[in-house]
This record gives sequence, C-alpha cells and structure tokens, in this order.
Amino acid sequence: MNIVFMGTPEFAVPSLDMLIAEGYNVVGVVTQPDKPQGRKKVLTPTPVKAAAERHGLPVFQPVKLRDPEAAARLAEWKPDLIVTAAFGQILPKAVLDMPVRGCVNVHGSLLPKYRGGAPIQRSIINGESVTGVTLMYMAEGLDTGDMISYVQLPITDEDTSGTMFDKLSEAGSRLLLAEMPRLIAGETTAVPQDDAEASYARNLTREDEKMDWSRTSRELFNQIRGLVPFSGAFTVWDNQVFKVWAAANPDHSNITSSSDAGQAEPGTVLQLNKAGIEVCTGNGSLWLTEVQPAGKKVMQAADFARGGTLKPGTVLR
Repeated sequence: MNIVFMGTPEFAVPSLDMLIAEGYNVVGVVTQPDKPQGRKKVLTPTPVKAAAERHGLPVFQPVKLRDPEAAARLAEWKPDLIVTAAFGQILPKAVLDMPVRGCVNVHGSLLPKYRGGAPIQRSIINGESVTGVTLMYMAEGLDTGDMISYVQLPITDEDTSGTMFDKLSEAGSRLLLAEMPRLIAGETTAVPQDDAEASYARNLTREDEKMDWSRTSRELFNQIRGLVPFSGAFTVWDNQVFKVWAAANPDHSNITSSSDAGQAEPGTVLQLNKAGIEVCTGNGSLWLTEVQPAGKKVMQAADFARGGTLKPGTVLR
C-alpha cells in the first residue's frame, strides 16, 4: 500500500519516523517550501523535509496544493492512504478523493475544540488543564472531518507550548501506530464532530504577545507559557519591547509579595530582588523570572535586576 505523508514542523516528525520504523511503504513526503530563518535569512528546510531526506524519501514542496499541477504531481505517487500532521495547508477535494483509504490527520487537540492552526498554544493560553490528540479523517472544512480515535494528556503548570508540542507529537505517533492496521484494512470506525461544541484556534499574531497588566496574574502566567518557546510575551519599558519568557506560578509561589500588590496601577514594578521582578496585575502581582531587554539575550530576571536600570515604581505598558 502506497502511503504519502504530509507535514511541516517538528510536531509531525515522530509520526513520519514511526511509519518508516514500522516498515510502512511511504512513497513520498509533502511539506511546505523552505523559508528564510534567522537574521541572515538563510533558506532552511522544514523539519519534516530534513527527516524525509534522512530516510531517503522523495520530497514535494508545493506553494499551493490547490494548484492542478500540484495535484497531478501528487497523483504520480498513486497514494492509497494520505497521512497528515500539521501540514499547514487545507487539502483540496481533488486530493481528498485521491486515496482509496482516505486522508487522515493527526491533530493536536481534543476535537471539536480548538480546530485551526494553533491548538496547543491556545489551550495553554486559555488555561485548559487537559488537551490531547485526535486522529481524524480529513474533509473540505478546517479540521471538520469524522473522528477516528483520540488520546488525552494533562497540561500541568510547568508545561509550556514547547513541552506540550513534544508530548503531543509523541502521543500522536503512538495513536497513529495503533490505528494503522485498521486504516489500511478499511476497518476504522469514525464518528462525526459536534459542530455546536467547536472552537477555532486561530494562528497567533503580534497582538497575542502583548501583555495587558490589568488582567489577572493567572491569565498572564498562562499567556507567557503559551508563547514559549516560539515568540515570548512582551511589555513596553522605556519605549522599547521588553520580553518576558517565564514567570513564577502565582497560585503556588513561595515568594513574598509586596504589600502594594494589587493596589498600585497595573504594570507597576513593585520590587526587584533575587526572586526576580514583581509587577502589579489586575488582581495582585506576578513575579517575572526570565526576561529579555531590547537588544539583549534572554536572562534570569534576578540577574537583570542587579543591573539597577529598572526601578520600583516604573510602570510597564
């Protein structure tokens, strides 16, 4: 049976590696085009492309899979089953109808909740305590297809988007492995999603990174965790971006807070010491533990505090 794999980020690599390790006949890999990375804008292959080349697999990188030429190129592989994981493009009907065993997707949420491109980040930002992976058949809508199976994972207060990406990508590969015999035999049982329970996890923008100090300490703590390690949250100090990469858990912290916590204007720096930087929020305060001033590297907030450039009473915007 010919299997075509589609994926782009690191999240998809364990599923591809599993298919190869288990001896499945992956005839080709489709991934997004190479993109410039870093300050020097070096053209860099996607993690899935790098994995495919490591396995000696042919790689196809269409700008738009909807183009008839792209679908014709894909048809040359004569896929019986298409497996996708965080591919980054919606599959057109011509592709969905191509394999006799259909197209399945390893999706990083418990559908129908968090359809869309940023389910892992949104689940943490929104304060969810449980998430998971859903294996689903693909349809023309965005993550709307029938669900084959799923697995749940807890989100702890120590988790970030980075740790959950790793956990869910491995869980997704195991879930796919368990279902592969039934997928190949055409013996899966799938159930429709309840659209009334659906929510959309849109891709993150610069607006999502801005810290609003009038929000609760818990909401800000979740926002920071949901943006690590990809972009980080940020506030503004001295008319420059001041990034925040980590904060102490406001619900389980042994750090002594200022008596002005929750009384001063939100965003006010209350104190700076070896514990970090305490900032007033809408319902108390939040201790920043890893920060990045403009033009500097990420550093421990305690080390930054010793520099003495940020003073108590300063209001972060």
